[in-house]
Amino acid sequence: MHGPRRRRRDVLALSGAAVAALAASAAPTAAAKRSTGPLQQQVDLIHDSGAVGVHAEVTAPGTRETAYAGTAARNSRHPMPRNGRFRIGSATKTFTATVVLHLVGEGRMSLEDTVERWLPGVVRGHGNDGRRITVRQLLLHTSGVPDVGPRIPALTSAEGYRAERFRTYTPEELVRLAMRQPPTFCAGKGWSYSNTNYILAAMVIHAVTGRSWAEEVRARIIRRLDLRDTSAPGVSPSIAGPHAHAYAKLPTGTGSGSGTDTEVDVTELNSTMAIGSGALISTVHDLNRFYAALLGGRLLAPAQLDEMTTTVPAPELGVRYGLGLAEIPSPCGDSYFGHRGELLGYVAWAGATRGGSRAAAVYVTSGGDESTERAMLTLVGQELCRPAASRP
Repeated sequence: MHGPRRRRRDVLALSGAAVAALAASAAPTAAAKRSTGPLQQQVDLIHDSGAVGVHAEVTAPGTRETAYAGTAARNSRHPMPRNGRFRIGSATKTFTATVVLHLVGEGRMSLEDTVERWLPGVVRGHGNDGRRITVRQLLLHTSGVPDVGPRIPALTSAEGYRAERFRTYTPEELVRLAMRQPPTFCAGKGWSYSNTNYILAAMVIHAVTGRSWAEEVRARIIRRLDLRDTSAPGVSPSIAGPHAHAYAKLPTGTGSGSGTDTEVDVTELNSTMAIGSGALISTVHDLNRFYAALLGGRLLAPAQLDEMTTTVPAPELGVRYGLGLAEIPSPCGDSYFGHRGELLGYVAWAGATRGGSRAAAVYVTSGGDESTERAMLTLVGQELCRPAASRP
C-alpha cells in the first residue's frame, strides 16, 4: 500500500508512465558483480532525483549485475545493504494471482466462480454484490469493488501512521471497511485498481484450501523456488535480516487542506492491512527469480499462464492489465510483464520478458518525485533492451 501522495497512481498500483515491470531471467547461477557501467549510471540518476537509497539488479542467462546508491538511512554513512529486504507492496499481487491459477489448474476452483460461492455474504452492502462478481474479475480489477486503502489511517497521515502502525487487521475487517462504500461500477463494466480485490482473493484461497494465503504462497512459490529472502511477515512490524530504512511524505494536521506533508520513517509497519495485496517482503534478487520462473513457464501450466498474460486496457494506469500482471510497452518495440509495488516508503518495479529470459528489479527507500519514477522506468526499459553482450 502507500501514502496519500499521488494516491491513484501509488495505491499499490502501477503508474501511467511509471507502470514498470522488470524482466526476470531464469534463476541465474553466476555470482553477482558490482556494476560500473550503464546500470550504475542509471542507479546514480535515481539517487540524484531524491531517493535516499537505491538498489537494482539485472539478470540475463549466466549473468547477474547489481548496482547500489545512497545510504541505508537518512543522515547516515552506512551503505545500502547487499541484497537488502524490503516490503514489495503490489508486486505481492502477482504471487496471489499465481496461487489462484495453481488452484484453477488443479481443478479445485474456476476463474468463473462467483465470490459468493466461496465467501457467502461477504461482499454485500451499498450496492456491492458478490453473487455478480467472479474470481477472474477480482484478479483483473474489473469487479467494481471499492478500494479499502484510503480508509486505513496508517497509510493516509503522519498521525495515523504513528497511532496505528502496529495495528493488526483481519481480511474480514478490511472487506467490511471497503463495503461501506458503493461499488465503483457494476461488475465487468469497467476497470479500477482496488486492493480489496486481492484481499478477497486471499480469502478465496483460504476457503478453497483450508490453509491461509501465507501458507499457500510459501508452499507453492517461496519454497518451490527457494526464495530464501522472501516472506509473509504476518503481524510482525519489523523486517528481519538486512534492510534499509524507508521514508514517506505524509500529511499532518486534520481537515481538508489544513496540514502539510512531513517525511516520516515508516520502516516499522504491521502489513496485515495488505494481506494478499501487498504484504510480502523480498529482495530484488528473489523478485527476479520469481518473475523469471513465472514468465518462463516454471510455475504455471501453459493454459493458466495464457490466462494470466491475457490483458485488457487499464485506462487509469495507461497500460494493459492481466491477472496480477501488467503488460508494459518496451523500448525495443515489444512488451514485457510485471508489477509495480509500494507499501509506505519502499517503491519497487519488477517483472520479466516473455519467456523469462531477462530480468530486472529496482527499489528505492523513499518516494522521491516524478523524476524518480521516470528514472526508474528508464532503467527498466534500457536494461531489458540492452543485449547481454554489452553488459560489463
